[in-house]
Amino acid sequence: MAQTSLSKDLEYQNNPNAEQKVSIEVPRKKQRKFMKYLPYFIMVTPGLLYLLINNYLPMFGLVIAFKDFKFASGIFGSDWVGLKNFEFLFKTQDAYIITRNTLLYNGFFIILNTVVAIAVAVLLNEIRKVFFVRLYQSIILIPFLISMVVVSYLVYAGLSVESGVLNNTILPLLGLEPISWYMEPKYWPFILTIVNLWKSIGFFTIIFFSAVIGIDKEYYEAATLDGASKLQQIRKITLPLIAPVIVMMTLLSIGRIFYSDFGLFYQVPLNSGMLYNTTNVIDTYVYRGLLQLGDIGMASAAGFYQSVVGFALVLIANLIVRKLSKDNALF
Repeated sequence: MAQTSLSKDLEYQNNPNAEQKVSIEVPRKKQRKFMKYLPYFIMVTPGLLYLLINNYLPMFGLVIAFKDFKFASGIFGSDWVGLKNFEFLFKTQDAYIITRNTLLYNGFFIILNTVVAIAVAVLLNEIRKVFFVRLYQSIILIPFLISMVVVSYLVYAGLSVESGVLNNTILPLLGLEPISWYMEPKYWPFILTIVNLWKSIGFFTIIFFSAVIGIDKEYYEAATLDGASKLQQIRKITLPLIAPVIVMMTLLSIGRIFYSDFGLFYQVPLNSGMLYNTTNVIDTYVYRGLLQLGDIGMASAAGFYQSVVGFALVLIANLIVRKLSKDNALF
């Protein structure tokens, strides 16, 4: 290193233009490097533009949450009302109900979907014929691709009092009386849970299955030689190695715990007023309020509140994970 530095000093003394040549070479190297990766930049540009237009530019509209928005006055011309728009969520008699329903449903959905999806992914990994693996993957994923409007009609076909499969076929076979499902709130926590699981399980299963098949088969071969059972292999090999994916999916779900699947809670129960105590969540409540009052500022305040709380929950959950296992934390 000393010789190299000395030779460079001698070169600069003998040739005053050497330093200038070096300074010219640096931009040229950067230019060549830029040209080398230019196709990748071009390929990424549409996605970045979409992200900017769809996710970041609308953030300037958050100011509406603090204003009495009027179309005639525009965003900046509307009167500033501070936190008044947030009172709609916190000072109504339904505030407790919608918050309780949103948190309990989503919390249970996160746990149930994760556990069942991991179980299905592990079972898929045990199938040796590729044809059947792809077949089962397709069958599991189909519900996720179906619109919630179509799902609501499928549920209605099963629960309808007049023509539903349950009331006209299954319940009479069991010697039970028909049930007015859309008038009985006590059944809907179970109905919504089943519908959500049926529709969402394919998406989570594919993600966890991708993580499972990425595990080196030599781990399982070594465990088999040591006499480990399938259950022990799952506990000692599969679950620890896919733990980062489980944590990531859980943290992302926690970030949206104050959001709800609008179609699931509004369209599947057919907006029945008798079911509001068990189906009303923040999103449906704000939507109904927006239809009745036409208050855009209130809707913006609800969205702002959901985003801030969701972001805070992600940070807290990630901090807890980081304390327990630093390697499994998302950041």
